[in-house]
Amino acid sequence: MSHPFDPGYVAEPFLTLCSEYPGADVYPPDQFRTEWGPIFHRGRLDGSARILVIGQDPAQHETVIRRSLVGEAGRRAQGLLRKLGMTRSYVFINTYLYSVYGSVKARTRKDLRLVDYRNRWIHALLAGGRIEVVLAFGRVADEAWRFWKATPAGESIDVGYAALTHPTQPESASNGDKVKLAEATSALLRNWSKALQAVVPRVRHPDVPTPFVAYGDAWVDDDRIGIPEFDFPAGLPAWMREQDGWARRVGPDDLAKRRNITIRIPKGVVT
Repeated sequence: MSHPFDPGYVAEPFLTLCSEYPGADVYPPDQFRTEWGPIFHRGRLDGSARILVIGQDPAQHETVIRRSLVGEAGRRAQGLLRKLGMTRSYVFINTYLYSVYGSVKARTRKDLRLVDYRNRWIHALLAGGRIEVVLAFGRVADEAWRFWKATPAGESIDVGYAALTHPTQPESASNGDKVKLAEATSALLRNWSKALQAVVPRVRHPDVPTPFVAYGDAWVDDDRIGIPEFDFPAGLPAWMREQDGWARRVGPDDLAKRRNITIRIPKGVVT
């Protein structure tokens, strides 16, 4: 059986970008989990991407897998891309290289060293002129795009753009309240439908031509699809790709949780 995989950072400018990433001097450790290292991307770096997705920051599953937007958020994002006819020609990056710890101060968000490095990634991904649509998940991702659009290179680029609610915002906002979760999910899906309708005309080269169908008021199975194996590093276990919840920050206090990610193989994998 053949197992396709993402070869990683094998060509310029990504080789240099991955060797020149900023550290704790730019990402303060009181605001970011810099000790777990940077997470750069997920998707195509060979110039074939037609859609650029900007997320927020990596969580524990991304930290282990070393790719952006995996887990539940990734499956929801994958379903969104399929509604645009995109099954392969996409690339994800995050607003922040490191996982956020607490909150990010305005001075940090606007630090030119942080912004300039991120802009180098955006410029590299858009330089070939093949990106047709940019999607930003969450407020800080929208801000990241607007920072880049304010640059001379950004001002010269014409692509479709939509700012969307983050895929797991309903869970974060509802705090375990099922009624609030349902309301927040419905609001997210309305937001996504409206945003996608606006950018559909800008998707000129879908992988699979797909008539657009808006979301309903709640998730259905087809709205969440698996992330393809070719998006992951070589040799990643199937259960890491296909399931969620196997990585948790565990500890009696915030510092202990910060220092620990516990990985547990899901039931049924080992008998």
